[in-house]
Amino acid sequence: MFMDMGYLGLIVVTLIIGCGATAWVNRQLKKYQRVPIGNGLTGAEAARQMLAYYGIYNVPVQRGGHGQDFFDPRTNSVTLSPEAFDGRSITATATACHEVGHACQYAQGYAPMKIRGSLVPVVNMASNAWVFVLMLGIIMNIMPFVTIAVILYAAVVLFQLVTLPVEFNASARAMTYMGTIGMPAGERSGAAKVLRACAFTYVAAALTSILQLLWLLGQRSED
Repeated sequence: MFMDMGYLGLIVVTLIIGCGATAWVNRQLKKYQRVPIGNGLTGAEAARQMLAYYGIYNVPVQRGGHGQDFFDPRTNSVTLSPEAFDGRSITATATACHEVGHACQYAQGYAPMKIRGSLVPVVNMASNAWVFVLMLGIIMNIMPFVTIAVILYAAVVLFQLVTLPVEFNASARAMTYMGTIGMPAGERSGAAKVLRACAFTYVAAALTSILQLLWLLGQRSED
């Protein structure tokens, strides 16, 4: 049912999209990690200044592990990787301001973020369960199980689609702030390239998930 040449082709396409997105992001991040920020601020300092600029004083900025750059609405905190927390580069500033953009969304009750948050419990369950339900349906030849698996996977895809405006808006807030405080145009251009590259990873993930969902739906229609 699923391991024909069409499905293998889908796997190849999704791998190309994923690897291409990762390579481009890493290239942009590393490129602008080597470009110092003119104001000399670390990412942590830039994050705290942006929070203060928008009157948000209850959000701690803490150091995380490698690759841990995120805003956690459960603790209302910003976590930055060591490279972003201590770095004094365009990449560090862009990353920090993007995560603070999420903190601003949370403080202002940004609707897409609320919707995304409401989907988290469902998606946590669906993302872990859909493959097992699918395989059980295939092995036991129980088509209702396959249908349930497709529905669960559709919930995952919906979550990824809702994530896109949340990420785009956080980057837009970061760019607006950097322009407001008078960051030089060259540095803003570099920050924009970093943020666009990071945003593309979400687009790539959503695209590959949509392709997978369309394939699953197509297979169901043939049965």
